[in-house]
Amino acid sequence: MKPTPQPTPRWREVNGVIYLTVTLDKPTAGDEWISRTEKKGNRVEENYGKPVLRSKDFKSSDAGTYEIVILKGSLFEDNDRITQKIRAKADEMKLVKPNADIACLIREQFSDKEIEAMGLWWIVTMHEPIVSGGGPGLLAADRNGGGRWLCAGSDAPVSRWDRGRGCAFLAQQVS
Repeated sequence: MKPTPQPTPRWREVNGVIYLTVTLDKPTAGDEWISRTEKKGNRVEENYGKPVLRSKDFKSSDAGTYEIVILKGSLFEDNDRITQKIRAKADEMKLVKPNADIACLIREQFSDKEIEAMGLWWIVTMHEPIVSGGGPGLLAADRNGGGRWLCAGSDAPVSRWDRGRGCAFLAQQVS
C-alpha cells in the first residue's frame, strides 16, 4: 500500500521566519474588503477591525504578487517581543512595512489549518498604524474565537505580543 501523498505547503519556514506569497487581483478599498471578506465566510471584528478598514488612512496595495516574511513570536525573548524591537529586527533584515490590506490577503488566501501549521494564532501585519476607535491599530488574520477573523491589535512602540503571533512584513523587492 502506497502512503497518501501530503499536499505541499504554500509556505516555508527557515529558522523561525516564515515565507509565503499572496496575490492581489485589484486594488481594493477598506469598505470593499469588509464585504469581500465576509462573502468568503470570514468575520471582520466590529470594534477594531472594521474601523481600521474604514479609516481614511487605509491604503490599498497595487495589484500583484507579494512575498511576505513573517517573524514568529518565538524568535524573541518574552521581554523583547514588543513592537519597537520587532520593527528593529525587520529593519536589520531589510524588510519593508506593508500596507494594511496584506492582512486581508493573508486571511483570504490562508486557512486556519495552514496558520495553525505555521505554529501561529495571529498574523499581525506590521503596517503603518491606523488610528481609529480605540487608538492605533494593526490588522491581523486571526484563527482564535470560533472562526476565521480579520481583526486589529493595538499598536504602540511598547505593545507586547505573545509567542503565538507572527509579525508580517514584505520582502524587499529587487529590480
